[in-house]
Amino acid sequence: MNSAATPVEVADEINAQILAISEDQLQGFQRDPFGVVAERTGLDHAVVLERVRAMLEAGVIRRVRQTLLATNLAKGALVAWEVDQDKLDAAFDYMFQEDPFSGHVVTRSTDVASPGSTYKLWTTLKVPQGYSLEKHCEVLKEKVGAKAFRLMPAKKLFALGVGHVRRKDMEPGARSEELGSVTDVAVVDLTDHEWRIMEAVKREFEPAELVEDLWEARAEEAGVTLEEFFRVAEDLNARRVVGRFSTFLEHVKRLKTGEQVTRYNALFHWAVPAGREIEAGREVGRHYIMTHGYWREGGPEFRDVNIMGVAHGTDKEKVLAHKAAIDEHLAEAGIDVGYTNVFWGGRSEIKPSEISPFAYQRWCEGHGIAPDSMRA
Repeated sequence: MNSAATPVEVADEINAQILAISEDQLQGFQRDPFGVVAERTGLDHAVVLERVRAMLEAGVIRRVRQTLLATNLAKGALVAWEVDQDKLDAAFDYMFQEDPFSGHVVTRSTDVASPGSTYKLWTTLKVPQGYSLEKHCEVLKEKVGAKAFRLMPAKKLFALGVGHVRRKDMEPGARSEELGSVTDVAVVDLTDHEWRIMEAVKREFEPAELVEDLWEARAEEAGVTLEEFFRVAEDLNARRVVGRFSTFLEHVKRLKTGEQVTRYNALFHWAVPAGREIEAGREVGRHYIMTHGYWREGGPEFRDVNIMGVAHGTDKEKVLAHKAAIDEHLAEAGIDVGYTNVFWGGRSEIKPSEISPFAYQRWCEGHGIAPDSMRA
């Protein structure tokens, strides 16, 4: 069957089976990720490859890649930008198109004027080891004409895994019997040899590259044997540098099939008492709806919120019902929430943040900046 005749709708029964696994269930480095999907779904390996290739060609899947735990490879932060309304679109375009180190670029708004609601542009930012997030933001601030920015690095991670197909019909309050896990943010040093292999590991796949021997060409690209490629990738996996192998769907945009996987992207804020951040984060992180959960300090601009998380859904009221269930659960757990808010996503673009030191040096030189002047 050629790809033109292959069903590419997310709602197709076979595609839904594949995506329920391939979106966020393939943790760590995978030698044969599509073989694992085939095993878990009971589908033929060739069928899995054909369907993913067809969905990628059609733009239903926006990218296929082995992710890295960028928080363990580069300093990172969520950044809120205060930008005047008349500069907002241009600032958004610059962050998405011109800054390879900004990943998620989202405009956000609140239902009513509230602390931080003048910060309408939100980005994730990574800079390679040894470089300064603050200095990079100062360059971006000047480029886009922002009035102010707030850097919010993650202190702990409690949830990370975007599986929209899996979460679509989830009921508010659905949660694990176990507390959410706690992931520390600690940067791992890599050698130049390891970075060359990691650059080949993390580059997203073109449809023609989705073949049975997935990594052979990447090993050749890195100039190493397949055995050495696997050795380094699996060693870095053991060092908690590798994230998951994933097929990414659009979060909010309507797909070319006419389908919309989600419509609402909500950033939840909670202010909990100092000293109870990890406890609160683990309670939030056990709720299956949460695609991201972090301890981040919002500071006075955001009324000192310290627990943040992201949830998606197709119905705004249901997203709010999920949050209400989490709020109720926190109260039942005896955790006092002094303040809470929801920032709704609007315009949104997502790309992997570049984290290679080689790429950062090239970017600096391309902007007439001495790389050493950007060091922390």
